[in-house]
Amino acid sequence: MKNFFEGVLEWKTAAALMFSASVILCSVTLLFMGENSMPIPTLASLLIVTLIGTSLQLLAFTDRIIKKMRYSIRMIVFAMPFLALLAANAWFFRWFLVESTSHWLIFAGIYLVVFLGGTISFEVYFHATGKKYDGLLGQYRKQREATKYDEVDRKRLWE
Repeated sequence: MKNFFEGVLEWKTAAALMFSASVILCSVTLLFMGENSMPIPTLASLLIVTLIGTSLQLLAFTDRIIKKMRYSIRMIVFAMPFLALLAANAWFFRWFLVESTSHWLIFAGIYLVVFLGGTISFEVYFHATGKKYDGLLGQYRKQREATKYDEVDRKRLWE
């Protein structure tokens, strides 16, 4: 039961952050488009995407539900349903002229670019962080070896 409540707390925190970021990004976009307010249906669509999207992230990128899965499969488990979620919201809330094929191609292109950009950014970050920690681990091992030899030398002095 404790694990369940920890998961709910983790989900609520992630959902709040995602919703805040979505509202800020949408507000900036609307300002550039000459709007001075955000319609309530737009907020509702952002809330739906946030709540379900955060659930998909929890499903795909944590070990809470799916214990062992390759990272590439996790990406697919997240990317495909999230694209479907966004497309359904785009259609239902009329984010753009949904009858236009070119608008759907632009929508899919933007999704692909943002998804790939985010994925590459995370990979670069994790790679850099991994190298940093590998370096720190190497320093720790050298220091530990030096300390170990000092202790051996001290023991020999007392014998």
